[in-house]
Amino acid sequence: MKHQVSGRKLGRPSDHKKAMLRNLVTSLIINDRIVTTVTRAKELRRLADRMITLGKKSDLASRRRAMRVLTSRAALDKLFRELAPRYTNRNGGYTRFVRYSNRKGDGATTVIMEWVE
Repeated sequence: MKHQVSGRKLGRPSDHKKAMLRNLVTSLIINDRIVTTVTRAKELRRLADRMITLGKKSDLASRRRAMRVLTSRAALDKLFRELAPRYTNRNGGYTRFVRYSNRKGDGATTVIMEWVE
């Protein structure tokens, strides 16, 4: 039984999944929009919203906790200087994804994931 086990497996080992999600959230912060599959977007949404919440606190401990997840200093700076101040009056729901198309190779449904303006 799967009691109190959160998250999706995404068909890969846990360390690979963690690295993939870290790369996706860093790309989302830097590029403001990415194209990915539906299941990855649903997992990414949790992590991206957590990053914005850390950015809204804007103290040293929050910067260090965000740096544990993000893979580049540029993404960290953009998170704390541009993205987090944009959502000071919003309580969650910082991302959205719009269904885009089916991937040519395997037919997986892809989505465009972006920040809510």
